[in-house]
Amino acid sequence: MISESKLLDRQILKNGDKSDQSLLWMLVLLLSFGLLMVYSASIAWAGDDGNPWKIVEKQAQFVALGCTLAFALFWVKMSFWRRASVWLLAGNTLVLLAALIVGEDTNGAKRWINLGFFNYQPSETYKLAVILYLAAFFNRRAEVLKQLKSLIFPGAAVGIGLGLILLEPDLGAMVVTTLIALGMLFLADLPKKWFSFAVAAGLCGLVLAVLAAPYRMARVSAFLAPFDDPLGAGYQLTNSLIANARGQWFGTGLGASLDKRFFLTKSEAHTDFIFAVISEEWGFFGLCLLVFCYGWLVWRAFSIGKQARDLELFFSSFAAYGIAIWLGVQSFFHIGVNIGLLPTKGLPLPLVSYGGSAVVVMIVSMGLLLRADYENRRKMRGYKVEV
Repeated sequence: MISESKLLDRQILKNGDKSDQSLLWMLVLLLSFGLLMVYSASIAWAGDDGNPWKIVEKQAQFVALGCTLAFALFWVKMSFWRRASVWLLAGNTLVLLAALIVGEDTNGAKRWINLGFFNYQPSETYKLAVILYLAAFFNRRAEVLKQLKSLIFPGAAVGIGLGLILLEPDLGAMVVTTLIALGMLFLADLPKKWFSFAVAAGLCGLVLAVLAAPYRMARVSAFLAPFDDPLGAGYQLTNSLIANARGQWFGTGLGASLDKRFFLTKSEAHTDFIFAVISEEWGFFGLCLLVFCYGWLVWRAFSIGKQARDLELFFSSFAAYGIAIWLGVQSFFHIGVNIGLLPTKGLPLPLVSYGGSAVVVMIVSMGLLLRADYENRRKMRGYKVEV
């Protein structure tokens, strides 16, 4: 009986596509939907200065920049990223340090570096740098993962960056990056006892980080009982839950959200709580379609990774796995916060939320995923692919 993966390989060879058209169109769909929802979520207040389009115009510029970079980088071989991975991680770690020194202080956090035309957030590029670094490490040294001493250097290299992100402070980005690293370690077949130790250490670190900061404890308390303080610590979550309830099955209609107009603040309706706006305007069925889109993206990324592994393109395989984990974890966290499943933490919805660094880096990651798929197809056709 022919396996599903072999049937897919035969279909690829038969139709002659050089890249995954379904993945490309799903990317276009989510980006277009994101622009629509950024406009809908910001129009209530963006026009205060006479230009209701200013927020979506900026987002369109970010999307255009991301697509331009992704198209250019699509033609760069995956082997280049393997060779450059150490330098990318080291450079990004230095930029994280620079953000703590010269970054803009916004509400007590130094997460951004002002580049003039937009604020660059180094923690976003650090996520991709960690994925490429670990993919290259596993590609080179998969046989020594059974030796604990072989993990000391990569663990320290990644840990320094995680520490700098926590100092910004940005607990959400640190948790997402940590889960990406742990997921890749699991897929690299790290011995169970070491993996369990790493998970336990991560959980202890998370608990300590929450206990050490009173405002984080307040968020946890608000998460457990948001309606006890609906105008204080529970303000964001209670209004997000109300928006979800107001949407019911089919939503109030595009642009008809009340929450974005009166309750969610200008800095959050189109970023950290855009899912609540989507929930209110598109309803439960709309949310199901959006969740399906993210689930399909994650599945497709894992499929590309599995195919690369079967073709012995191990760097591409781990890179695709890392991107899949990143997509899955961050979209789950954003949605979980918006529906009251997780404590409030600012994380953008991938490819949909407003934000320069977040959307540009995620589009670039999709470009790398398309490149990995392209090299898979070339190798199946008999071409030599540099590893």
